[in-house]
Amino acid sequence: MLQWALIFLVVALIAGALGFIGIAGAAAGIAKILFLVFVVLFVISLVAHLFRGGARSL
Repeated sequence: MLQWALIFLVVALIAGALGFIGIAGAAAGIAKILFLVFVVLFVISLVAHLFRGGARSL
């Protein structure tokens, strides 16, 4: 999912450089949403890992 956020970020940067304001705004919005979803899933995964005790070796 982070890969898709980066792809849309690159699309937004290229579209912005070429002057396609509407396309750049839409791609940037999608990139922001995907990045926030990625961060939320990461935090949930981290909290779940901590509550389960994590991987305790030895």
